[in-house]
Amino acid sequence: MFLFAEGGGHHTPLIVEFINHYLGKPVYDFQLAYTYPAWQWLFDKLGVKTTPAVVFGEYTPENAIPWYTVMFVIACVLTMILIWIFKSKLSEDDPKPGQLTLEAGFLALKDLIISVVGNHGYRYFPVVATFGVLVLVSNLMGLFPLFMSPTASVNVTFALGISSFIYYNYIGISENGLVNHLAHFAGPRLPLLMAIIITPLIFAIELVSNMIRPITLGVRLFANMFADEQISSQISGLAPPFTQFLLPVVLMPLAVFVAFVQTLVFTLLSMIYISEVSHAPHDDTHGGEHSEATGEALATAHV
Repeated sequence: MFLFAEGGGHHTPLIVEFINHYLGKPVYDFQLAYTYPAWQWLFDKLGVKTTPAVVFGEYTPENAIPWYTVMFVIACVLTMILIWIFKSKLSEDDPKPGQLTLEAGFLALKDLIISVVGNHGYRYFPVVATFGVLVLVSNLMGLFPLFMSPTASVNVTFALGISSFIYYNYIGISENGLVNHLAHFAGPRLPLLMAIIITPLIFAIELVSNMIRPITLGVRLFANMFADEQISSQISGLAPPFTQFLLPVVLMPLAVFVAFVQTLVFTLLSMIYISEVSHAPHDDTHGGEHSEATGEALATAHV
């Protein structure tokens, strides 16, 4: 977002230039030897008259490792460091304000996943929370000098969307089996005549709807973060150098708000997708009913 976020006016962050200076040449040689011919072979098989350079941009040692790849790796490392720091400072006897804030966020996310998925949804909390922390760190990185938000690249947001898609489908298949998982796309059971006409239509619509979810997840997150970066960049360039230092500070609260909202949206949608394919274990359901019935019986007997 800031002037220094792109290396003092350069289009590429300084850390990306540094990494490509030392690692770009071997990666570039690998790309020319393996990935470039592989993409060219695929385009030829599909009958597309183009080249990888046209689709992905010019292959050079200076951009062999894209900025969003470097930024996302840094986001992953920062996420692990932050979790390790917070975990090491936890105390039951003397909780600090930071721990209380962390616990409040933990409880809010826990209550959210239980309300969306159900009581059994807590088993998915580690993965969903990892999504949330990683997306939040990625969104906030653009607020700091020498960094850019990796979620401002569609490549990163598509990867996150595909990861969420694979995870909730894995849950559906592991809990229900492949046949039952696919069967839930067909909707409710209908009378035979209606089922012959309507069920295939519902199945096709639901299947297409699920297949495009990685795209909708990725585009939604990318569009908002990219727009936030572009608006801040355009406003900062209105009357340099004053707007390059003053306006970003004024816009920072809005940028932080957007980062948190987009993290919530991505995490909430992932929870909703999990809730569609996951169900409470039968043992827990029967156990809950049995406990409730026993409680009512004891209450009646006591009265």
